[in-house]
Amino acid sequence: MKGWKIAGTVVGIILVIVLLRGCAVTSYLIPSSGMENSLFRGERILVNKWSYGLRFPFMSLWGYHRWKDSPVPKEDIIVFNNPANLSTSTIDRREVFISRCIGLPGDTLLVDSLFAVVPSGKNAPDQKFLYTYPRSQEQQLDSLLAVLSIRNNHLMGQDSNRNARSFSRYEIYLLEQAMSEECRIELLNEEDSAKVLRPLIIPGKGKAIRVCSWNRTLLRNTLVLHEHKHAEVKNDTLYIEGKPVQYCRFTKDYYWVGANNSINLSDSRLFGFVPKDHIIGKASFIWFSKEKDSGWFSGYRWKRFFTPVK
Repeated sequence: MKGWKIAGTVVGIILVIVLLRGCAVTSYLIPSSGMENSLFRGERILVNKWSYGLRFPFMSLWGYHRWKDSPVPKEDIIVFNNPANLSTSTIDRREVFISRCIGLPGDTLLVDSLFAVVPSGKNAPDQKFLYTYPRSQEQQLDSLLAVLSIRNNHLMGQDSNRNARSFSRYEIYLLEQAMSEECRIELLNEEDSAKVLRPLIIPGKGKAIRVCSWNRTLLRNTLVLHEHKHAEVKNDTLYIEGKPVQYCRFTKDYYWVGANNSINLSDSRLFGFVPKDHIIGKASFIWFSKEKDSGWFSGYRWKRFFTPVK
C-alpha cells in the first residue's frame, strides 16, 4: 500500500510539471548573441505562456486555439516557433527563436533594401552595428573595453589595415568619450544609410496590402507558408490561385521581429513575418546567467540572476 502511495505521488508530481511546462511557463536557453545587450548567450530565461493568451499545446491533435487571446505589445521580447521551417508541419514542434517585437499588425515600418528597420527610440541604444578601426588601435581598444566594462565583444573580422567589431550606439558613445580626438572607429558601409527607405506594412487579419516590386516575394512566401495558398511570381507579377493580383488579404495577424544585434540575422530579415499562432509567450525574467566556456566556479553573472527581461 505504501508503495502505491509513493508511486501515486511521483506520478502526480510529474503531471504537475508537465502541466506547468505546457500551460504556464517554460525555460529557454539563449543560444546566440542576437539579443545582446538585453540577453546574453548562455543565459536561461522563463517564458510566460499566458502573456498573450494561452496557446493550447498538442497542436497536432486539435489545431491552433488560444485562450484569453490578447495583443502583443510592441518592444516585448517574444519567444516563438520558427516561421520558415518547412520540414516540420506541426507549429509547436518547430525550433524555438527569440526576438523583440518591433512591428504590430497594421503598422508601417521604414525598411531598407535588406528589410532592416529604422530603429525605434527604445531599442536603438542596444542595437548593434558593425564598426571598423585601424589595426594599430587594437591594443588600446582592448584596454578600454576592460575599463569601460564592455564585455562579450569579440573581433569579427579584419583585412590588412582594419579590424571589425560590433558595438551598440551607447558603447560607441562611451568609446568616443574615452578616446576623444584619437577615436578612429567608423561605421561600416555608412553610405548605406543614404539609400531610399520603403514603407513595409505588417499584415493584419482581413487587411489588404498592395503588392510592389520590392515586397512581392515576401508576400508570396507568407501566403504560401502561413495562408496555405498557391502563390507564385511570374514576369514580375504576383499570382494567387492562378490569378494576377495587385492587392492581397490575410486571414491572420502577423508581427515583425528584430534582433538587438543587427549583425545577427535570426529575425524577420531572414524568415519574414511571424504569425500570431507561432508565438509561445513573453520572455519574463532571467533565472540563470553564466559566461560561455567559463569554469565551474567562475563566469557567473550574479547581478543578472532573477532579473526581468527588458
